Order: sequence, then C-alpha cells, then structure tokens
Amino acid sequence: MREKLQQLGGFLAGMVIPNIGAFLAWGLITAFFIPTGWIPNETFAKLVGPMIIYLLPLLIGYTGGKMVHGVRGGVVGAAATMGVIVGADIPMMLGAMIMGPLGGWAIKKIDDAFGEKIPVGFEMLFNTFSAGILAVILILIANVAIGPIVVSLSNAAGAAVDWMVKARLLPLAAIIIEPAKILFLNNALNHGVLGPLGVVAAQENGRAIHFLLETNPGPGLGLLIAFYVAGKGLLKDSAPGSMIIHFLGGIHEIYFPYVLAHPIMILAMIAGGFTADLWFVISSAGLVATPSPGSIFAYLAVIPPGQHFQVLTGVLIGAVVSFLVGAFILRVNPVRAEKAEEEAAMTAGAVPGLS
Repeated sequence: MREKLQQLGGFLAGMVIPNIGAFLAWGLITAFFIPTGWIPNETFAKLVGPMIIYLLPLLIGYTGGKMVHGVRGGVVGAAATMGVIVGADIPMMLGAMIMGPLGGWAIKKIDDAFGEKIPVGFEMLFNTFSAGILAVILILIANVAIGPIVVSLSNAAGAAVDWMVKARLLPLAAIIIEPAKILFLNNALNHGVLGPLGVVAAQENGRAIHFLLETNPGPGLGLLIAFYVAGKGLLKDSAPGSMIIHFLGGIHEIYFPYVLAHPIMILAMIAGGFTADLWFVISSAGLVATPSPGSIFAYLAVIPPGQHFQVLTGVLIGAVVSFLVGAFILRVNPVRAEKAEEEAAMTAGAVPGLS
C-alpha cells in the first residue's frame, strides 16, 4: 500500500511540478492586479479568471496525458479536460488530474490495439480520426459525469464543514478544509459556507471566527518555508517567490501545487490549520469581515480593536506547526524532484495500468 501511494504521489508530482511556473505567473497577476491587489488594474485583472479556469487545468490535463502516451496522449488529455472545465463553475484542477491521464491511457490502448493493423498510407488518417473521435467521446463523458461528480464533492465538503461549525467542532473543520483547499475548492467553502455563517455571527458579536478558518495564511507560509528548508529541486527554488505571493499577496492557490506534488504534506497543512483554529477558539478570536485576498495585510485591515494578539498569534501558530510537521515529513519522506522529463517517464512506468 505504501509503495502504491508513493507511486500515485509521484504521478501527481509529474503532472504538477512542470507547471509550477504557470501557477506562479497566475499568482503574480492575481496579487498585483485584482481590485484588492497591490496595483489594481481593470484590464490586466481580466486575465485572472480565464487563467485559473482554462489555462491551468488544460496544462495539467495535457501534462498528465503526455506522461502516459507522449504528445498524442497529451492532446487527447487536454481535450478531455475541456469537458470538465465547461461542465462545472469551479476551477477543475481535480477534474484535469482525472481526465488528462485517462485520455492518455485511452488513446494508448487504441494505438496498441490497432496501430500495427493500419494499411500503409492510412496511418495519418487513422491517427487523426482516432484521436479526434476519442476526444469527442471523453469530452462528452467528462462534461456530463466527471464535472458534476467534482462539484458534488465540493458541495459535500461544504456540508461537512457546515455541520462541524454548527456542532461547535471548529478545529476539526481543518480536516475537511485543508484537503478541500488543495483541490481548489477553497472559494466554494469560504464564500459558499463560511462567509455567510460569519456574516450572521459578526452582526451579533461584532466579529466572527468563521472568517479565520479558511483564510489563515499561516499554515501555507509554514508549508512553503518547509519546502525551502528541507525540500529540493524546483519546489525548493520556487518557494521564496511563492511565499511572497501567498503571505503578502494573499493568493493561497500558489501553494496548492506543492501539496499535490507531495500529497503526504497535507498532514502538515491539517496540523497547522487545526492548532491555529484551536487557538482561535480558546482565545475567542474573530474578524469583522472576510479578508480578501487572504494576505496578512488584508488580515490587519479586518481585525477588530483588541483582537490583534489573538489573531496574529493564531497565524504564527499555524505557520510554526505547519513548518515543523512539513520539515519532518520532508526529512523522513523527501519529495522526488528530479528533472521533469525523467520524473514523468519514471512515474508513467511505475503506476499500474499506465505502462
């Protein structure tokens, strides 16, 4: 079981690591140009939505398909990913991680079954039409089946968090929130569940702990510091820039690929989120509104009078615990950070059914 989990983690890493540059580009554009960014610009801010909705999932889908069956698999994987993108109204990173490799695997099976039986002179015709017809089938399946399944997963996570909040089990909500965040369901949880609950609580008490549960930049900062201190390769080299984008710019999505590249690191995020939330409960911390984006500057803007120690200490606790757990994990179970091409080849051959 451990070996299979490591193989799956390596395969996810192969899909994510080569695309971290694109995530960084999106994070910088978001941090700078959205209305609450460093230098708001209405024209450049229009890039933010299309990049996270279309560009990033398509890159992941293409990379996943290419890992299984070269460029041909990448093309079919990217096309199949378009089905889940259109079939949902949330960023489809998870859908891309499903449809990309599936598209590559499906076209590989077709090529293995019929490739040597095609008459001479008809190879290009077969290659073109087989990929095109298969892509259509996968796009339609993804649109009506896979997309709604991922949306249902988002709704289920929201319902679970809602139940924990109402049952006064706030710290345990990190067990749901942190994994959901790295699957890019953070906005659905924050604005769909926690935000409305926080508005009601803030009207009654002048502040609400709900605004702290998903937006805390501490655990993500600790995770990135852990990668910088104990990681290696591209994940280590890109961590400092990601820290700035995440902690100062408030773009939490920038650290999600780091967890996806080494899934066991979700334990560090859960530990940081749980301990920070526990402190928030003990100290009766809260904010007057949702910090948007979730940067330390936005936090300072919505901390009510007399709450700075409680809130900022929670951010610090989340960062320290996440760092300590993350650094320990990276020492014991280091992430493989070889060259992307070598890793892709290795993981494609290591995952059962993909070779």
